[in-house]
Amino acid sequence: MIKLGVNSVLYVGHDLATAFQHIAWAGYDGIELSAIKGMCEHLELDNWRSQAAAIRALAAEHKLALLSMEVASLDEERLTKAFEAGQGIGVPLINIGPGGKSGVEEDLVRQTGLIARMAEKAARYGVTLCCKAHVGQSIFNTPTTKRAMAKITSPAFGIDMDPSHIYRASENPAQALSEVLARVRHIHIRDCKGAGPGPGEPCDQACGRGDIDLRAYFQAMVSGRYAGPVCLEVIGAGKYELARRDIIAAESYGYMNACLKALGAR
Repeated sequence: MIKLGVNSVLYVGHDLATAFQHIAWAGYDGIELSAIKGMCEHLELDNWRSQAAAIRALAAEHKLALLSMEVASLDEERLTKAFEAGQGIGVPLINIGPGGKSGVEEDLVRQTGLIARMAEKAARYGVTLCCKAHVGQSIFNTPTTKRAMAKITSPAFGIDMDPSHIYRASENPAQALSEVLARVRHIHIRDCKGAGPGPGEPCDQACGRGDIDLRAYFQAMVSGRYAGPVCLEVIGAGKYELARRDIIAAESYGYMNACLKALGAR
């Protein structure tokens, strides 16, 4: 069964216990721990050992699986701590962005080489490193994603597929997913309005509110027998009161769960 989760970045400014409680109330199966320095560090990688027992207890209390962790950074020292934390706490997938700049060949070569090296390191900790195409960065669309897939052969590397970034690269997200699904290990999901460069207001990132055909995206997942996690990642919600963030989480869960039920996947 495809598990649905929420990246705790939705609850930036609130403690991790609040994020766990509200994500569970919305009906989700799991959580993605935000460890994004400068944005939302619910998991503090410099002090992860002091948090480990509390995180495992929260997961058990709220019956939420620890689906993934978002680090974003490719800094080796920080990623090493993330791999240690993933192994120690029980978080199997570590998500990053590719870095570099779009359309700069040297950046794509350098960044895919660095990701390949970090994936080999992830393997030593028994976790999987996932990278997504990101607007403005070296891997930003399906062709550059395929180049990364061809170069990075480690089984500890996977694609984190985010339809909002692919949509803003002027591609069809459902078609793009089908082209790379064999290596997809994690899906970040949100809707968006317009061509970007950003995904729009947090409320418009709720699944079903934007311009992306997410129903077709879920059809591509199910048709391709994807069985990994799908985690809602809404950014910029720090300006919203707590109740408004809960609406985004609950509305998105209802949309995704209904799509998957109609497709016989839940």
